[in-house]
Amino acid sequence: MIELFVALTVSMVVMGFAIPVMRQSTARYRLSGAVSSVTGAIRATRYLALMKGYRYRLAISPTAKTYQLQNDPERDGSYANDGTAVPITSSAVTISAATTLEFRPNGQVVATTGAMNLDVAYNGVTKTIAVSTYGNVTVTP
Repeated sequence: MIELFVALTVSMVVMGFAIPVMRQSTARYRLSGAVSSVTGAIRATRYLALMKGYRYRLAISPTAKTYQLQNDPERDGSYANDGTAVPITSSAVTISAATTLEFRPNGQVVATTGAMNLDVAYNGVTKTIAVSTYGNVTVTP
């Protein structure tokens, strides 16, 4: 009987340490996943503008937690959606502001809405995604 009580006590202590560690790991994975989704979309959109030779836009919506790709193949300034909005995350990750980045065929990037950087946060941890004027993407903790 005493052995069972000791085993249960040890199990409870181990679980008391394991649960917070698992929650922290899950939070890190959710934040990293959202950041990877946004940075991947930025890099891919820049590549499309370079490859196709016309302007693209990437519109990031913090309320819907999606991004929408738009293009201007006629080069007349009228952008059309390229596909449907893509979810960034399904978790409680927050994105700082609505941002639209315009990618030009010469590699230049301009923010037409928002700024060239945005914050992605989850569970008290924030990462900043910064885009240079020629598409270099950096993430800082």
